[in-house]
Amino acid sequence: MNDGDATMRRHGHGPAASGSGGPGGPLARWRGALALDPLERLNLGFASGGLAASLALASPAFATSFALGAALEAVNFRALRACCTRLLAGQLQGAGVWTALLGMRLSMLLVSMGIALVAGAHPLGLLLGVSTIVPASLLGAWWLRPPIDPDAPCLAPDDPSWDRWSVWRADDVVPAEEEESA
Repeated sequence: MNDGDATMRRHGHGPAASGSGGPGGPLARWRGALALDPLERLNLGFASGGLAASLALASPAFATSFALGAALEAVNFRALRACCTRLLAGQLQGAGVWTALLGMRLSMLLVSMGIALVAGAHPLGLLLGVSTIVPASLLGAWWLRPPIDPDAPCLAPDDPSWDRWSVWRADDVVPAEEEESA
């Protein structure tokens, strides 16, 4: 950075001074708010493909309903993902807040779908549009998983710890002789 750039910023000129292009400026905040998660991008691809297929193979009413369902589902999934991120980061305190937000979000989705159906949306198109998250989530869980570390520590196949662990409870199993004495 040369002296001219520093002088411009000091006197209220230039990108960082105007707040438009600096790291904390409004455009940077918009870019962060509009950034799509890889799973959201995958879902957008499924919704776009489904919309193209419905435009080619079905009626315009079906395609419009599909697009509306996909838009409702994208907004709902984005809110769900943001809420999960905040919950796991410790920004939401307790399960009550999580449950209340989930109930509000699902209620708004139900009301929106009801209004769309009353307005004449095609029910199957709306349902298929809302359902595009299912294949996106299943494929995303497989494609977007973290890489497998071949050097990760693991137990030997004959280690007795395998017999003391319950995969269903994710906890140690109480041995049978301790259960009888308790």
